[in-house]
Amino acid sequence: MKVEVKGTPLPVAICYLASGESIITEKGAMSWMSPNLQMQTSGGGIGKMFSRALQGEAMFQNIYTAVGGEGMIAMGSSFPGDIMVIDVAQTPIIAQKSAFLASESTVSQELFFKKKLGAGLFGGEGFIMQKFSGQGQVILEIDGSVMMYELQAGQSLLVDTGCLAAMEASVNMEIESVKGLGNKLLGGEGFFNTRLTGPGKVWLQTMPVNNLASIVAGYVSSGN
Repeated sequence: MKVEVKGTPLPVAICYLASGESIITEKGAMSWMSPNLQMQTSGGGIGKMFSRALQGEAMFQNIYTAVGGEGMIAMGSSFPGDIMVIDVAQTPIIAQKSAFLASESTVSQELFFKKKLGAGLFGGEGFIMQKFSGQGQVILEIDGSVMMYELQAGQSLLVDTGCLAAMEASVNMEIESVKGLGNKLLGGEGFFNTRLTGPGKVWLQTMPVNNLASIVAGYVSSGN
C-alpha cells in the first residue's frame, strides 16, 4: 500500500491499493474512493468490539478491498493537526486513544494498559492506550503538529501530560510529580509530567485536543 498525506490544517491520507489488497479504517473515515473498492463493515466479535470501545474508537470498522484492479481511498482528518504513517514491521507502536485512522489488514490493533497505576491515572491520556504490531503501515491522527525525537538508551525527555502522541514499544514511560508546592499551584503546568526514557522514537503533539477544549471553554465562559 502506498500512502500520500496532503493538505493542512485538516490533512487527508490518500491510499493506493493493489488489486486484492485491503485496508481497515475507522468508522466514517472515508472521504472519497475509486468505485472498484468493496466495503465490508465488521465488528470482529464482542471481545474486539469492547476493546475498541475502551480505546476510544468505534466498535465497528470498515474494510475496503480493491477488486478487479488497483484502487484508491482517501481519509480526512477529524481535527486540525497531522496525519502520521508508521510501518510497524520493525517495532510495535504505542499510541494515544482515538489516534487510529486506518491500517493495512496485516496490522494488529490491541489494548495497551500502562503498567504503573500512576501513569494511568495522571499520564494525561488515561489508563488505556493502543498498541499496533504485525506487518504493514498504520495511519494515525495527531492533535496539532507532530515532532519526533529518537531517544538513545537511558536518554530521557520530560513531556507535558497529554503531549505524547505515540512511541515505540521499547520506550519506558513514567509519571513524575512537579517539584515544589508553589510550582504545582502557581506554575500553570499542572502537578505531573511524563518522563520518556529510551531507546526508541517518540512522537509528540503540540496541541492536545483537551487543551484546545479548555481554551475555547474559557473564551465562551468569559463572553469573548
